[in-house]
Amino acid sequence: MSHLLHIDSSIQGDRSISRALTARAAGRWHAAHPGSSVTYRDLAVDPIPHMSPAGAEARFVPVDQHNEAQAASWALSIELIEEVDAADTVLLGLPLYNFGPPSTVKAWVDHLIAPGLSIDAATGEGKLGDTEMIVLQARGGGYGEGTPREGWDHAQPWLPHGVALTGLEPRFITAELTLADVNPQMADLRDLAAASLKAAEASVDELWETSAVV
Repeated sequence: MSHLLHIDSSIQGDRSISRALTARAAGRWHAAHPGSSVTYRDLAVDPIPHMSPAGAEARFVPVDQHNEAQAASWALSIELIEEVDAADTVLLGLPLYNFGPPSTVKAWVDHLIAPGLSIDAATGEGKLGDTEMIVLQARGGGYGEGTPREGWDHAQPWLPHGVALTGLEPRFITAELTLADVNPQMADLRDLAAASLKAAEASVDELWETSAVV
């Protein structure tokens, strides 16, 4: 049975574009994989603890010598890594906050980096490379080539590097100018925003076209 790991991180609830895109992608994925199962995480509602000193120490102390705090952090990393490893596909909703990723997504990534679990301790090779990763990104402004804030999006360039040691290779689908409908100063960008969202939705709809069982 095919399995999906669906992760949202936006704090915007029903107003969230990234949540709308992950929901659309999840529907597309399930249609292409009849009888599939899903694990869902909402990092905004149930945030993962940020990496602590005990969590960092747990990566360098033998497991049988972990204290209580180290063992708890290590157990969480095991849980999160096993969720990714069990999935055929990971869907991650990634809004852009203050030009970077939500801190909850950073915490999730930090827990995924664990030698011996997600990384082969002997070779250094990532062990999660068989899992597909699709990232549905929403950016309130415009950050494309030639715009005043070109290069200010530090979430999309960071994430592939952040998970690289695990073998994951994220693919991005991005909608931008998502604040145009609510920010009067961006009113003249609403047509561009609508076009960007429509293009993102079309890209989602093209996913897994050859995956359906016939």
